[in-house]
Amino acid sequence: MTKKLDYDEVREVALLARLELCDNEVEEFATQLSSILEYIEKLDELDTDDVEPLAHSLPIKNVFREDIPRECLSRDEALSNAPDTDGEFFIVPKILDDNSNA
Repeated sequence: MTKKLDYDEVREVALLARLELCDNEVEEFATQLSSILEYIEKLDELDTDDVEPLAHSLPIKNVFREDIPRECLSRDEALSNAPDTDGEFFIVPKILDDNSNA
């Protein structure tokens, strides 16, 4: 049987995902994630030796268009709908601070 996730493991996953969780949420997610792992363990019991791997659940073929080079957008066209630019580049909000170790 799969070991139940402890609170420290949930906090570590939350840290990696950049989530701030209160103690109630850590407890709730520990229970939910443990249930998911138990379900995956049940799926591991299935015999899939004669099952052909699938790339898609429907019988479709390559539906992509032919890869033909086309004229690119000009810089002005590319930036025309941007919420904020400096005239040459997109300006986006900073999401990582200097202490993020990223």
